[in-house]
Amino acid sequence: MKIDISKELKEIGIKELNSGVCTGTVWKETSGKVIESFSPSDGEKIAAVQQAGLENYREVIETAKEAFKSWRIWPAPKRGEIVRQIGLELRKYKEPLGKLVSYEMGKIYQEGLGEVQEMIDICDFAVGQSRQLYGFTMHSERPKHRMYDQYHPLGIVGVVSAFNFPVAVWSWNAMLALVCGDVVVWKPSSKVYLCAVAVHQIVAKVLKENDVPEGVLNLVAADSNMLGDELFSDKNIPLVSFTGSTRIGKKVGRLVGERLGKSILELGGNNAIIITPNADLEMALRAVVFGAVGTCGQRCTSTRRIIVHDSVYDQFKQKLLSVYEQLPIGHALDPKTLVGPLVDKWAVQDFVNAIEKVKAEGGKIITGGKVLEGEKYKTGTYVSPCIAEVENRFEIVQEETFAPILYMIRFSDLDEAIRLHNDVPQGLSSAMFSTNMLETEKFLSHEGSDCGIANINIGTSGAEIGGAFGGEKETGGGRESGSDAWKAYMRRQTNTINFGTELPLAQGIEFRV
Repeated sequence: MKIDISKELKEIGIKELNSGVCTGTVWKETSGKVIESFSPSDGEKIAAVQQAGLENYREVIETAKEAFKSWRIWPAPKRGEIVRQIGLELRKYKEPLGKLVSYEMGKIYQEGLGEVQEMIDICDFAVGQSRQLYGFTMHSERPKHRMYDQYHPLGIVGVVSAFNFPVAVWSWNAMLALVCGDVVVWKPSSKVYLCAVAVHQIVAKVLKENDVPEGVLNLVAADSNMLGDELFSDKNIPLVSFTGSTRIGKKVGRLVGERLGKSILELGGNNAIIITPNADLEMALRAVVFGAVGTCGQRCTSTRRIIVHDSVYDQFKQKLLSVYEQLPIGHALDPKTLVGPLVDKWAVQDFVNAIEKVKAEGGKIITGGKVLEGEKYKTGTYVSPCIAEVENRFEIVQEETFAPILYMIRFSDLDEAIRLHNDVPQGLSSAMFSTNMLETEKFLSHEGSDCGIANINIGTSGAEIGGAFGGEKETGGGRESGSDAWKAYMRRQTNTINFGTELPLAQGIEFRV
């Protein structure tokens, strides 16, 4: 299937060759290597980006530092107004941007549209947040004293995003950073540069019309080998938000930590759903299938493991097999497709290697697990989603494979299920399907799920922006998006005001000179 998206590319400002450096309102000449982007769906070239060189990055940082001086003193509601207008502009271009996300990354069109909707939603959230950057007032132990805390902007926020969410994760960070008075430097994944370029083309109009200083929103599309360590070690960037693998995340945490910077790390997930005898199996089935095969298993919240009670295991297994055998696999922009391609051939090789490890450790492949061939799948990036019966202790089950592999594990009592659930290094998203309150409340209690996200009767994948997003253990820590995640983008200050004529000391200390 061949798709022509030239009209959509033109709408969102994508040319045959695009600069990889933007300071919000100005596109810069770049000195880096030209990277061509090909769709994993059909192998067609989309366009190319000329990457940033190191001198481009340093120029952007200086521009951002200067922009922060003026942006931080804009009233927060006025900053929120800029974000509101960005949300409106994204609404205008939801379809063409969603189509590019789908075509360049490989997720189906409905998911591409959903990702742009996430951007719109976080804009709406951040607009409200711009009037709610609250501190607290405390009662002082000293007479005629007032204590309170307040929040100030940090400065430059570095956002390093992954290929699987080419635009949404940037917006989670950038929109909150903007209303908090920060400026942003974005380094996107080299696999989806065009999506990042398109976003900056869309928001540039809003920035120009409102005379937003050059350097408030910045794009630096650069090779990780050239820019990675430079950005993470850069003392000009007080906060780095990194989304990616646990392996790289550990390095990021070390480099940022060595300079005593702050980091938000959104790393690997090994997400499980517990299905008890009291589960609505039809609801659980829909959640498991979307969680396991959505985005072809390339979400950090993808369902990797299902832990199913003995009494319903065989029944649920048959339900899953009947659905998996009918899954439409194909071009991401074909409206009939539910499973698109993996992002590239390296991802396919990871899939193949994981299947071999499952077999070597004694697991049983009960469906799928093949690289698809033929004219329809000529790119070599299509696979058949796999279900494997395994034991939780298997080394491969303890790892995150970014591919549609679902592990089935049995349990006989709830304590065992929770133990199996928690017995992995990662701790991002989790779920239980049950209509028994005693089971669900235990799962959400201190002795239940050890993940940053825990759900009841919904799956592990598809978080709303209103809640803080993030995980524990090797998932990294830190939170993005909703709730009070905004606090990470600001520095906290405690203030005490003496409005009396005496100088009493705290703790009743007497010190007279």
